[in-house]
Amino acid sequence: MMKKILQKATDKWNSLTSKNKKVLILFLGVFIVGAIYLLGRGGKSQQAHSGAGNVVSVVISRVESRVFERFLAVQGNIESKNFAMVSPRIAGTIEEIYVDEGDVVVGGQSRLFKTDSVALKEQVEIQQHLLSVERSAKRQAVANQAKVKADFHKAELDFHRFERLLQKKVVTVDAFEQQQSRYKQLQAAVKLAKASVDLSTANIRKAGSDLEISKKNLADSVIIAPISGSISYRFKEPGEMGRPGEPVVRIDDTSLVETSAYLPAQYYTEVVPEQTMVEVVVSGENIGKFPASYKSPTINPTLRTFEVKCLLDNSARRIAPGAMAQIRVILETKRGLAVPSTAIQHRTGQSIVFAVRDDKALKIEVQPGIENDGWTEVFSDRLNEQSMIVTMGQDMLNDGRPVSVQQGGK
Repeated sequence: MMKKILQKATDKWNSLTSKNKKVLILFLGVFIVGAIYLLGRGGKSQQAHSGAGNVVSVVISRVESRVFERFLAVQGNIESKNFAMVSPRIAGTIEEIYVDEGDVVVGGQSRLFKTDSVALKEQVEIQQHLLSVERSAKRQAVANQAKVKADFHKAELDFHRFERLLQKKVVTVDAFEQQQSRYKQLQAAVKLAKASVDLSTANIRKAGSDLEISKKNLADSVIIAPISGSISYRFKEPGEMGRPGEPVVRIDDTSLVETSAYLPAQYYTEVVPEQTMVEVVVSGENIGKFPASYKSPTINPTLRTFEVKCLLDNSARRIAPGAMAQIRVILETKRGLAVPSTAIQHRTGQSIVFAVRDDKALKIEVQPGIENDGWTEVFSDRLNEQSMIVTMGQDMLNDGRPVSVQQGGK
């Protein structure tokens, strides 16, 4: 196809006269010169337009003085400051449980549960009988002591009378010795009677103590709430076996809660109880800032972490123990010059911002510090609170490039 077209063009050219060929060549030459001219004008126009594009439109803002916080953000747990895992004081079958989950109890007043008390009641009765027996034994000992004292008094009189009669040789030595022996026997009997009374008194005290213990054991069968709060969990049901150390219910005092979080060991020296502030956010709600109330005395050798706690007043019951908290442990607070973080450019290993002087960009090297909420602390001898820096358009700037300020700073 192309060959036929070329063949026709050749035949057409050959059919033209020499005069027509010259006219056609002249026309083509003029066309080419015109095209070159027009292309040249378009290039100059494009260059002129490019030259106008060297002026970059920018927005500037004032350098501010702001408070910066260096903090450590971690997750923690909300826990009740005061809680009690309540278990039976004595082993036995749980007869009744007086509370259910969610019930409010008062410390020292509300009954929680009761263990089997039949054997305990019987023990109280036995101890009461033993105490009565010991009191009767003491009365018997006291009566015997009185009888022995009377016999001793008579023996003492007879002894002294026989002693005088012996001096007068009215009685024999054997008769005197019999009276003397009886006197000494009754003297020892008086001491024995006194010891019996003392023993009975001691037995009464022991029986009284045993009775009090049995009464206490009976009273301990009914467990009273040790603290005020709410029943958060019930571990056992009536009829199950209760033992000391095995909790039946858990009580949580939700009026005072605390956050608990674990921090890396390298921050241990920077956390000071009652001085370091902790900001707590629960379920998106900023609860506030509170001083750290506790720092664990040791670092966990396995995880290389340590625990930090702070107390939160929860009298309004806004926070539920067991919730997860977003925690910011504020390690340092200071005021410094601040610029928007987006205004800082990082080029050839330097951090820079751009100011505007005489409608040209001025590069200023800065040393970044703490960054908070989209603002970065900067250090530079060439910046102060009156300085204006470029906050939009800085990506297209170089030192000395013409700029056009579109908007002033605050």
